[in-house]
Amino acid sequence: MAVPNHNPPRGMEGYDLGALSAEQQEKLNQFKIQTRLGNEKFLRDHPEVDVLLAGFLGDVLTQRPENIRDFAADYFTKPHLKDSVQSQLKQRENALREAKFNRKL
Repeated sequence: MAVPNHNPPRGMEGYDLGALSAEQQEKLNQFKIQTRLGNEKFLRDHPEVDVLLAGFLGDVLTQRPENIRDFAADYFTKPHLKDSVQSQLKQRENALREAKFNRKL
């Protein structure tokens, strides 16, 4: 069985190297790979997630709210959020289109 060459993620207990059989570990590794690939595909197919998170994190870092939970609840329930995201997606598409055009010149 392969021994991890790194420490466990912060806040997690140490690895229990004997907890899984080699077959179980292989299945777990394959599951992790498939899950990551699925997540990456989802994010590529849904650029609005990137826009939402970038906007939220940008506002958090500039406004530094004292109560992050209330701030998040307010941010994600804004009535004009959908329009804002769609506008930002169009701006992103236009910027990509312009960059492609400029590379061709």
